[in-house]
This record gives sequence, C-alpha cells and structure tokens, in this order.
Amino acid sequence: MSNKDELKKQVKEVIKYLEEKYKINEEKGVLELIHKRYINALNLLECNEANKDNLYILGGVRAYLDSYSDYDNPLLSEMGKAEELVQELFY
Repeated sequence: MSNKDELKKQVKEVIKYLEEKYKINEEKGVLELIHKRYINALNLLECNEANKDNLYILGGVRAYLDSYSDYDNPLLSEMGKAEELVQELFY
C-alpha cells in the first residue's frame, strides 16, 4: 500500500471517529473545524490534487488539545498517525 493510500485510509478513520463523536455529543467549534479539514483532505486525496499547500490537517492534534486537554482520547492517536503520513508524503 502506498503512503498516499495509507493516508487516505487514515483520514477516513479520523472522519469516522469524528462523525461517531458528533452523534454522541453534537459538539461544534474545534471538532467541527477538524472534521471539515479532514473531509476536504479526503476529497483532495481522492482527486489526486493533494499537496503540502492544500492539506490543512497538520496541527489538528494541537488544536484539539488546546481546546479539550483530553490526552487519553483515541482520536489524538488517529490524527497523529494521519499527520505523520502527511509529513512522510509531502515533506
């Protein structure tokens, strides 16, 4: 599996987790922003238009922690994996 395919898979995992969390908590704010960025990233990856200048998912872990300070949330691990794949693929 290529790095790009792995990144697509990981982005889908984050989106799935966020959508499940929305159903439970119906939160807005930072989670909504992170969700929108991951949806956009997936669309760009599927259209083969993704590059380091238009994938805005780096920094999502930090943004989440700045708002929620929930260090044990499994979402952080999933987002961290996605951010690592972006770094490997584009930097």
